[in-house]
Amino acid sequence: MADAPITTTKVAVGEYEFQLNASGDKSKPALLFLHGSGPGATGLSNWEAVLKDLGNDYYCLAPDVIGFGDSSHPEPPPQGMAAFTQLRVDTLIGLLDELGLEKAVFVGNSMGGIWSLGATLQAPERVEKIVLMGSGGSPIPPGAAIPSLALFYDNPTTEAMQHMLEQFVYDPQLFGGDLRKIAEQRIPRAVRPDVERSHRATFVDVLDRPWALTPEDAAKIEQDVLVIHGREDRFVVFDGGKWFFDHLPNVRLYGIGKCGHWTQIEQHDRFVAAVRGFVSGSL
Repeated sequence: MADAPITTTKVAVGEYEFQLNASGDKSKPALLFLHGSGPGATGLSNWEAVLKDLGNDYYCLAPDVIGFGDSSHPEPPPQGMAAFTQLRVDTLIGLLDELGLEKAVFVGNSMGGIWSLGATLQAPERVEKIVLMGSGGSPIPPGAAIPSLALFYDNPTTEAMQHMLEQFVYDPQLFGGDLRKIAEQRIPRAVRPDVERSHRATFVDVLDRPWALTPEDAAKIEQDVLVIHGREDRFVVFDGGKWFFDHLPNVRLYGIGKCGHWTQIEQHDRFVAAVRGFVSGSL
């Protein structure tokens, strides 16, 4: 089957504007893909190949979340992960409003999982199901590679970007020179003053884990949840995925060996098949 085409538009939500990448027909079930928080991350940098695959069967949305890429960057930005998470959750729910969508399946990668969980607690009626991929938001301490992301702007070079990307994957050698190329593509966007400002504001307190589910909050989430987690994830350790499995009421855990933090890229076919099966109800 041919790849689904991707369109990119601007969508205003109050005083903010989203850069929205989309594939598929609006009449089909909506999947909202939320990227992670790496410097230079965007909706397309995380989800382009997934949108091409799943857009034939679903209405796939992959925005640059507020404070990332070519969406709005608040000035001054909220300080700290909790405050910026609240703004991002509010505007993502507003994005559904602007698109005329009553609800969507939220698919969150890393910090995108935190936003998915936050939206579910705040507006559960808007969230059909949840896919958490290498998701933050558990009380488990982060992995050893987190400083390469959180402190990137202490040394924002192409080499530092490549080093961070190498931590994302289980085996950098499998990518040949692609990680270097990705680093070269991402660094111009990452060093933009607005992107750096938003990143620093988000990560000012991240090592203190300012946003984490409690067991009590986890028990409130009634939606079906699929947790996909690479066993060798160096940013969000596998025990984080296991915590979700232990505390969310309606949950499935799909652990993948020889896989790091980028399941949708490292194990693309498995990831797409799992999401498709989960959304359709066959998994």
